[in-house]
Amino acid sequence: MKRYQELLVTGSFLIGALFTGQSQEKVIFHEDFNGDSLDMSVWNYEEGDGCPNLCGWGNNEEQIYNREYVEVKDGNLVITALKKDGEYYSGKINSKDNVEFTYGVIEVRAKLATTKGLWPAIWMLGSDISEVGWPASGEIDILEYIGREPGKVFTSLHTPASHGNTINTKKTKIENIEEGYHTYKAIWTEEYIEFFVDGNSLYKFVPKKYDEQHYPFKKDFYFLINVAVGGNLGGAEINDEALPDKFYIDYIKVTELPEGI
Repeated sequence: MKRYQELLVTGSFLIGALFTGQSQEKVIFHEDFNGDSLDMSVWNYEEGDGCPNLCGWGNNEEQIYNREYVEVKDGNLVITALKKDGEYYSGKINSKDNVEFTYGVIEVRAKLATTKGLWPAIWMLGSDISEVGWPASGEIDILEYIGREPGKVFTSLHTPASHGNTINTKKTKIENIEEGYHTYKAIWTEEYIEFFVDGNSLYKFVPKKYDEQHYPFKKDFYFLINVAVGGNLGGAEINDEALPDKFYIDYIKVTELPEGI
């Protein structure tokens, strides 16, 4: 596994100890997608329908993931969801074994795919998932949006104590969230995780206990970015006429926690 301290400046991303002007923020990871292709020293593709191990990727989703629907264009990561020959296709990437870290301020600027039936997400899983499984790995959902509930975003955490159920969560109505780009942020510390949109705090999770059952967030996590179609959260009704639709990610930046947090 390559930890962020071991990586160097290369291509469209930056990892390392950089200090920026007056703010003196220490950058752990910065991906601005300014190249013309996905940097495979950072990202991995996930492809298929999840079968046989996790058909429907655990949520009865309908899409088949294919790298053809992931591109880097005009300074953005672009994931396209569409219907072709009676099947739904989309894209999914992760940074497992490449970029993994513990604690920090995570900031993502993105423009949502908003069609009814779509489920764009930016999230994280514990890097030990192959050994301990889910939900023991823990899950941090920085952003989830579903087209069947316009005007709202979901910020959630999954833990063994909740048996994977979405009980540590907040659904927030945000005016014009579908319009243009917005900034999604998570402050992840040893004691709490707090979520923001455009600088406004939405939800702060403080566990009842700081054990592995209630707070499995004291270890390395990695990023996942995808657009699911249908399924338990996306819903059974999909507006095919509005497809294809695209999810744009302008950048992802992770900085060390400021002093005092």
